[in-house]
Amino acid sequence: MHKVLLLGAGKIGRMIVRLLSETGDYEIVVADALAESLERIISHPEITSGVTAKVVDASNPELLAAAMQGCGSVISALSYGFNPLIAEVALKQGLSYFDLTEDVETTKSVRRISDGAAAGQIFMPQCGLAPGFISIVANQLIKSFDKIETVHMRVGALPQFPTGALKYNLTWSTDGLINEYCNPCDAIHEGSRIDVLPLEGFEHFSLDGVRYEAFNTSGGLGTLCESLDGKVRDLNYKTIRYQGHRDQMLLLVNELRLSERRDVLKDILEHAIPVTFQDVVVTFCAATGMRNGQLVQITDARKIYHEMIGDENWSAIQITTAGGICAVLDMHVAGELPNQGFVRQEEVDFKQFLANRFGSRYDSGSSTRFTQLQST
Repeated sequence: MHKVLLLGAGKIGRMIVRLLSETGDYEIVVADALAESLERIISHPEITSGVTAKVVDASNPELLAAAMQGCGSVISALSYGFNPLIAEVALKQGLSYFDLTEDVETTKSVRRISDGAAAGQIFMPQCGLAPGFISIVANQLIKSFDKIETVHMRVGALPQFPTGALKYNLTWSTDGLINEYCNPCDAIHEGSRIDVLPLEGFEHFSLDGVRYEAFNTSGGLGTLCESLDGKVRDLNYKTIRYQGHRDQMLLLVNELRLSERRDVLKDILEHAIPVTFQDVVVTFCAATGMRNGQLVQITDARKIYHEMIGDENWSAIQITTAGGICAVLDMHVAGELPNQGFVRQEEVDFKQFLANRFGSRYDSGSSTRFTQLQST
């Protein structure tokens, strides 16, 4: 049985515990600074044996090292600011490391730390939805071409029943959301790697009869810019929202300059915008390129909805984010990933991911797939 330390008992952490514990294949130590968050997990009637809880301050390296004793892997479901220290301690303790960060600088730090990894020890950040699953899809599309031209990736976690001017509810980390809206965004344009501004690159599109907008946000490409540098003419990532959302965020982030006062922006969002568990995750990835002498476009589009699991409604962002990181952990344990050092999302085999018991959440009865991936 593989023993894993899960740091973070919030919305995503609870889903990770639920998915891993019901298999009976994992011994889970879940740790958080808040005892009440841990109690909510441990006291759940559908959480079986094999799960223990520890109160741990993740900013304390000694406490982290103690919590990692006897574990084979660590998952960080905490805010990105904790992750470099967690990765450093994991390296010293010999654990493989997985996180959900979208923060570019955090990923660079984890990559530097991974240079010291021992055989069988991997460091794999960005294991959620975007970055994460969307990079796995994009890499599969790219394989269909003799020469790739463009890759466009679009992802949104949206309320199923939007209200208000923002047409948005909080579904995951507020710190991560603010990062996406305020930090520079990676892209490749006309063959050159560039930074583009967040909230720009505005566009509209329709899917399944619903009109959406999309715009640049930070972090969603993960390491694809590096992997595809010199191989693709255009590569970009944009966040999907309902129409009208971007203009409201422009007012807050740019005109009121709350990008310079992120603590204030976080306070506003968390006290004015309610959380919802009735949501839908939309993914849309389109690639164009040459195949057999012809310019071809291939797309993959999905909608994954919130779902009743047991007696509890779990949001789509919980299911997809936790499903992604549990799948790559599972694949690591099964020997289906590179076995040492830094591992990119695009190194994950798409078919193996969807065949995995956790990755299959992206292809389950609660999802709608609009376009089949085409073979070469």
